[in-house]
Amino acid sequence: MNLIQYFRDSRAELSRVSWPSRAQVLEGTQAVLIFVVALTLIVYAMDFVFRNLIQLVLP
Repeated sequence: MNLIQYFRDSRAELSRVSWPSRAQVLEGTQAVLIFVVALTLIVYAMDFVFRNLIQLVLP
């Protein structure tokens, strides 16, 4: 297979891809951002609790 045929096949394959709509991309991005913020808050809360517990145990 030569390089020109490779690019032709790649272009043909990309034309068959089912690309997401703008609304789907925005919805997915929103879900990821909410998940990241929630996980960040959970990790921060756990860090705060464990840090205080360790300070109580170790004078």
